Amino acid sequence: MDRTHLKYTLSWAGLAGMVFVLVEVMTIVGVIGQYGLTTLVLIGINVIAAVGLNLVIGMSGQFSLGHAGFMAVGAYATALIASAVPNILGFGLSLIIGMGISGVIALLVGIPTLRLRGDYLAIATLGVAEIIRIVIINLKITRGPAGIFGIPNFVNWQMVFGLSVVVIVLVVNFVRSTTGQAIIAVRDNEIAAASLGINTTKYKVIAFVIGAMLAALAGGLRASFIQSVSPQDYTFMQTITILIIVVLGGIGSMSGTVVTAVILGMLDVVLQNFGPLRMVIYAVVLIVVMIFRPKGLLGTAELSLKALLFDTGGEHDNHSKNA
Repeated sequence: MDRTHLKYTLSWAGLAGMVFVLVEVMTIVGVIGQYGLTTLVLIGINVIAAVGLNLVIGMSGQFSLGHAGFMAVGAYATALIASAVPNILGFGLSLIIGMGISGVIALLVGIPTLRLRGDYLAIATLGVAEIIRIVIINLKITRGPAGIFGIPNFVNWQMVFGLSVVVIVLVVNFVRSTTGQAIIAVRDNEIAAASLGINTTKYKVIAFVIGAMLAALAGGLRASFIQSVSPQDYTFMQTITILIIVVLGGIGSMSGTVVTAVILGMLDVVLQNFGPLRMVIYAVVLIVVMIFRPKGLLGTAELSLKALLFDTGGEHDNHSKNA
């Protein structure tokens, strides 16, 4: 990591630290209650899952619809292992094993399927996610359609916040690395990249595997936090939920993904008292955003800390493109 990247990382880490302290103070004085903390945890979990999907769709240009399947793998790994070893070490081990299993599955699936493109790849990855769900339903150890309940909860907002920050920092710096730049080169022009000697399938698989492992991490955290897991929790709609965050934030924009996850999480809180109308209002808001910002809130740009704090007007546009 060069000096510029280090300065960038430390600046955003400092901002994250300030946010952490602010939330802690607001919790202590009673401004944020238990429901608010629950919302923060769910937002953080969605951030981790969405950053992983954005790496696949936004950075490598592969339209994958298999995210829910990898989340399910992580969730069930946590449910089984953390229940058998109900302590923090068992929980940590369950997250690692879940990520490892998802990574292996993604590797085995990615090598043949990532040679496909567009709709064909989307259908193939959707099929993989459904196969994972059907296997889970038919295994005795996973208790079939009924799912698993009474999972020990080791998750709190501090843990999820910290993991979210670590994931974002690692992914952003990965994208800036030589491997990350090769992945972006494949996305921008696969034929040109191949002509330069870049193994295009290799780099697409790398992005796919990392995205799957982050999905498993999010699934494991979610299973422990809500203390239950069911095959119905990880249907196609779960992938769509994460995909909405990526698309609305801007495909290829990591900061856009984070901002959108926070906005949608807060919107869900605001609309909680609207009953059945909540989903209608939610859908209308999404449609309006896509009409006026078809490329998402940030497009492919990234937020600039300097622009946010010091610049105004036209200068912001220039700085916001700085990664």
